[in-house]
Amino acid sequence: MAKYLYRLGQWSIRHAKAVIFAAVALLLVMGGLVLGFGFEFDEDLSIPGTSSQDTIELLKEEFPEVGNAGGQIHMVFKAPEGKTLLDPDVQEKLSEVVAEVQSDKAVEMIYTPEMLQNYNADQTIAFAMVSYDSVAVEVSQDSIDRVQEAIQITEDAGIQTELSGDVEVNPFKMEFATEVLGVMAAFIILFFTFGSLLVAGMPIVTAGVGLVIGLLGIVFGTNFTSISTVCLSLAAMLGLAVGIDYALFILSRFRQEYARGYSVNQAIAIANGTAGSAVVFAGLTVVIALIGLAIPQIPFLAMMGFTGALCVFIAIIVAITVVPAVISLFGSRMTPPVDRKRTLGEGFAERVKLSGKYMNGWAKLINKFPVVVALAGTLVLGVISIPFFNMELGLPDDGFYGEDTNERQAYDLLKEAYGEGYHAQLVVVAKATDEDGEVMSKLETLQQDISGMDNVNYIANVIPKEAGDMAVIQLYPVTGPNDSETKDLVNEIRSASAEYEKDGMELLVTGTTAANIDISDKLSEALPVFAALIIGLAFILFMIVFRSILVPLKAVLGFVLSLGATLGFVTWVIQDGNYHELFGFAAAGPVLNFLPIIVVGILFGLAMDYEMFLVSRMREEYTHSGNARKAVLAGLRDSGGVVTAAGLIMIAVFTGFMMASDPMVKVMGMALAFGVLFDAFIVRMMIVPAVMILLGDAAWYLPKWLDKLLPNIDVEGEAIMETMDEPERLNKKKPVEVENI
Repeated sequence: MAKYLYRLGQWSIRHAKAVIFAAVALLLVMGGLVLGFGFEFDEDLSIPGTSSQDTIELLKEEFPEVGNAGGQIHMVFKAPEGKTLLDPDVQEKLSEVVAEVQSDKAVEMIYTPEMLQNYNADQTIAFAMVSYDSVAVEVSQDSIDRVQEAIQITEDAGIQTELSGDVEVNPFKMEFATEVLGVMAAFIILFFTFGSLLVAGMPIVTAGVGLVIGLLGIVFGTNFTSISTVCLSLAAMLGLAVGIDYALFILSRFRQEYARGYSVNQAIAIANGTAGSAVVFAGLTVVIALIGLAIPQIPFLAMMGFTGALCVFIAIIVAITVVPAVISLFGSRMTPPVDRKRTLGEGFAERVKLSGKYMNGWAKLINKFPVVVALAGTLVLGVISIPFFNMELGLPDDGFYGEDTNERQAYDLLKEAYGEGYHAQLVVVAKATDEDGEVMSKLETLQQDISGMDNVNYIANVIPKEAGDMAVIQLYPVTGPNDSETKDLVNEIRSASAEYEKDGMELLVTGTTAANIDISDKLSEALPVFAALIIGLAFILFMIVFRSILVPLKAVLGFVLSLGATLGFVTWVIQDGNYHELFGFAAAGPVLNFLPIIVVGILFGLAMDYEMFLVSRMREEYTHSGNARKAVLAGLRDSGGVVTAAGLIMIAVFTGFMMASDPMVKVMGMALAFGVLFDAFIVRMMIVPAVMILLGDAAWYLPKWLDKLLPNIDVEGEAIMETMDEPERLNKKKPVEVENI
């Protein structure tokens, strides 16, 4: 692999301007396609084949007036202080709003509070329901804008008005302000790493080009397949983070090779062949892990994996083509900050020594106390993992938004009027199990039984089918959609179905809580299979690369530690509510149900990135010297600083997304930020080198029969270095080396 990437680096140098022009041209073409075709995101997070989803499909078929109803917007009104919604002046303003919205031809009907009789106890809160002639996802933005403009009439009159319903009145938007903060932090880290504004900016610019190409491709793809907005956020997080890191790895290796005395172009080609090989291998590990999200056969999860993999793949291509081209154009301005007109003497050697000072010190500490360091890191991660064993899964609703957002204000207003259970409506379908069966004679008993169940507030509606073989019961629990009592109620109704089946009637349940239960159960079943396949494949790949059994085993066991700590910490903050406000979460609640499987796929890929860049340098040194301890220390000395900078950059980028307002984006940003923190700084920089020192030569043991079976992948670029001519150093002296440990 290395020799091909070496040649690719040479080609990029020779055609630098063309490569850069092609990247910019592709970006412009993708932008033109998006402008021409538009986009259409699909927020469907359902899982076909689950009980709740099957019930929804049944409703659409048998009760079109319920299952296929047009999109709805609820205009929720709260009277000014000291007034009610029945006061004449308030009624006048409500009528004006209704008339303005009714003028929209897409509106099929408006049900006013008088028609619905949905006033709360003191008649200060109620809602009007706007029903459209098309389903929710097809309601136009013009119609939504008309409603938002109309409610200014009541807002100006001091009547609080909020919007909710199944129509997306607050469309998703990328919050660039928070993401820019993450990028700025990454720039500062790069500046302190390289000591140059130009060099610090280059990885961010190249990563940005690749990211925009990938995101535009995803947006364009919404015209042809179902893609949710959360896919865009996840892809942006990954594409930006790995794009910066991969450019950082190649740029760092280029500067190392230049410091050894190679010319700028030689150093670029060598960096592309060596660090570029590690980038390709590590990046493909991330891509494989993301594509693996399709294994559970959950549509929205698979699409999250595909879109994320697309951005990571583009980041790889940009790193091994555009980055070498950009470095060659800037030439010596990308090299270490020394006087390039004079020979490389003691002054430069001293600068290199100082740059490795902290890593040298850390390596010496681990070398002296490997058992203590390994046990300390393992103990810390083990303790942080404890809350994971009590994790509860669910989907965040509008109650998890900040108090100043429109989503949360509408949620709170409805809760104030009708109680927490208003947001947890359940739909029970009573269905005859025999062809000639009927349910009408059993409906009264069924209603009494359901009303007598714990946590049932009231039954709102009963809709029998004309044929008499089916009926729909709409009910509201006392508690909210993510409360354990509501989940118990769903399970109780489903359990009662077994008794009713004896009388020829089956009970099916759907609703937010029922869907959350089904999705969480499905994901929990898929997680062990997914994790086993991904980790097993990575073990084989790492065994091929490092020609070892214990090194891959140590890598995956270290990942298990960092994974447990990540999910444990998220549970401790999000679910248990510890310092949740400090991290920007408006309320405590269940952990996002697809977060564990997302974290397994993404964090594993990123963890293997750091393992690759750290251990490949150890492997390179061990191949040359045969000294296992020296190899570990050299890996820390030469790659530790780059891995540290890369980890900090990823944390900065993910923290930027953690500051977003969307609860799902926020929790994913938090999980990945702390996942990288635990894996890069505790597992890879503490536990891995300590364990490698303790293993000694055994770490690199591979049976001869297995060595012959495995293909040889030259990730370290040994073939390149063996065939390279002696570097043309400015003073023909011995290459400058970092201080020995």
